[in-house]
Amino acid sequence: MGRKDWLQNLGVLGLVWLAAGCHRGSPPAHPNLPPPQVDVVVVEPRSLPVTTELPGRIDPVRVATVSARVDGVVLHQEFDQGSDVTNGQVLFRIDPAPYQAALDSARASLTQAQALMQRYEPLVGINAVSRQNYDNAVSAAGQARAAQEIAAINLSYCTVTAPISGRIGAALVTEGALVSQAAATPLAVIQQMDPIYFDFTEASSEVLKLRRELEAGNWQSPPPDEPKLILVLPDGTVYSHPGKLLFTDVTVDPSSGMVTLRAEFPNPDGILLPGMFGVGRLQQAVAPQTILVPQRGVVIEPNGSASVMLVTPEDKVQPQPVKLGAASGTDWIVESGLKAGDRVIVNGLQKAQPGMKVQPMPFKPAEVGSNAPPARS
Repeated sequence: MGRKDWLQNLGVLGLVWLAAGCHRGSPPAHPNLPPPQVDVVVVEPRSLPVTTELPGRIDPVRVATVSARVDGVVLHQEFDQGSDVTNGQVLFRIDPAPYQAALDSARASLTQAQALMQRYEPLVGINAVSRQNYDNAVSAAGQARAAQEIAAINLSYCTVTAPISGRIGAALVTEGALVSQAAATPLAVIQQMDPIYFDFTEASSEVLKLRRELEAGNWQSPPPDEPKLILVLPDGTVYSHPGKLLFTDVTVDPSSGMVTLRAEFPNPDGILLPGMFGVGRLQQAVAPQTILVPQRGVVIEPNGSASVMLVTPEDKVQPQPVKLGAASGTDWIVESGLKAGDRVIVNGLQKAQPGMKVQPMPFKPAEVGSNAPPARS
């Protein structure tokens, strides 16, 4: 190695030693900055409705298939298809001619039988006519009267009326069609639309859980003046009228383990249609001591575990594992891991490292923007 190379290496080593000495002697960066500010919420248990979302289907309260009750040819259709009809409204007219003739014949037979009975009545008292002949005349008059009533009923069946009020669908026969009593030819279908049923199902395990929680006193029955059931329509909008729960079935479907429930909704505008699907939000109870934490303050790991960052009484950051329940709006229901008075960091998590000192500030919900995570369905 030449002298020149040796001097160059010596200079490089000197620079390294100088840099190392400066590093060892330099103070920490920004030593006078105050602790970072974080927004916290103070955990306060409160009452929360226990609501379950259950899918179901709209069903009419009544369904009546209008069928032919006499044989004949349809002469007229007297309703607009798809319209609302009332009980007793005329729907079809079947050719009445043969039934009018049958009624006229029955009336004539009745008149003849009554005349014979009246002629025999005074004679039987003087034994001019046997008692048997008189009794036969009375019986014949009674049969003629019954035949007249049957003929009148059959004639009335030629005018087909609506058995219930509701919305009528398409006509199932046309004018000129031959209908039959024996085949009970269907003419139209009427469905009562107001009120209307909402039939849905719930897992039997959830029903048992509800009963256990109520019996244990962890949950309470909801106030009677609060709406118990809200319906969410297929387009995501909330139906304007609340419903009432009518009954819960007493049996469990063995194939699915589900229990059927039925609710009733008013339907004055005809928005709810039979066969329409929806989701019912059923308030089943009230949980009086529920802990809620904004979703933005909860960290969920890929393995499903969840935790929050607490601020200790010494204003230091402390991680805390929690067990989450269902979502409630923009909050999580915390089943375990937190207690009343805990301070949970909801803003500034990126600045809060475990063990470091922070400056807690009250969280203002109005500051929550559109980046808040959605509720879990």
